Amino acid sequence: MDLTNIKTIKDIAVRFGFVFKKGLGQNFLTDYSVLEETVDAAEIENCVLEIGPGFGVLTDALARTGKKVVSVEVDERLLPVLEYTLADYDNVKVINRDILKTDITALISEEFSNTPISIAANLPYYITTPIITALLEARLPVNNMVFMVQKEVAERIAAKKGRDAGAISLFCQYFAEPEYIMTVPAASFYPPPKVDSAVLRLKMLDKPRVLVKDEKLLFQVIRASFAQRRKTLANGLSSGLGMEKADINAILNECGFSETVRGEALTLEDFAVISDKIYDVKRGA
Repeated sequence: MDLTNIKTIKDIAVRFGFVFKKGLGQNFLTDYSVLEETVDAAEIENCVLEIGPGFGVLTDALARTGKKVVSVEVDERLLPVLEYTLADYDNVKVINRDILKTDITALISEEFSNTPISIAANLPYYITTPIITALLEARLPVNNMVFMVQKEVAERIAAKKGRDAGAISLFCQYFAEPEYIMTVPAASFYPPPKVDSAVLRLKMLDKPRVLVKDEKLLFQVIRASFAQRRKTLANGLSSGLGMEKADINAILNECGFSETVRGEALTLEDFAVISDKIYDVKRGA
């Protein structure tokens, strides 16, 4: 069964009376070459956790590569569809859950015995950041995470600094090496979405990219810096951290940065330096 064939997708939808829901990001891949690139990017060594299998097009490809595939699908209407499309595989398990309401650590421990795995997901725009954040914060035994996301989001996450960068960019860089794999035109999906997508890989680091005195403070500093992008870093940190602007300016000067610098001009390493200095000031060091 060729699940990248539009006729096959339409036939399955009719067979099961399935109606696509835009709100759930139900746009299914019809380009086999993109499918191959996505599986290759996952660099599967053993097992895979998949989020949002849809009709099972990526699941099918993963099952031919991985030892075990566990797919988490929030839409219960897709369960009989997946039972049909994945009937030939005995190494696939479909779980009807909302990944954002799931104890991911417990799930991986139960299903994979904490063996290092790969994660693959086709993420709707509105939950891309929450899901990626949850996966990274869980500090899972994962080698690679590969996501199909909106092109603009992939570009932002992969940006080191500059106008395209944001808090999510630096958050991902802290835990992983983000890599923009390829652009996927809207015409590569059925039904076609309004915007292009992209394949993004997060190759997990053995340890965080920077060592800081207070990890929570680092993330607070980063979020405050990008909360209002038009503000200078000093203004953003002053309002976001509840500190006097004069104190922030003094910290920036001591760290070698201009008082007019903006968050988008700084790297993760720069934020680590500033965060540690703020930590010292707050502790009275």
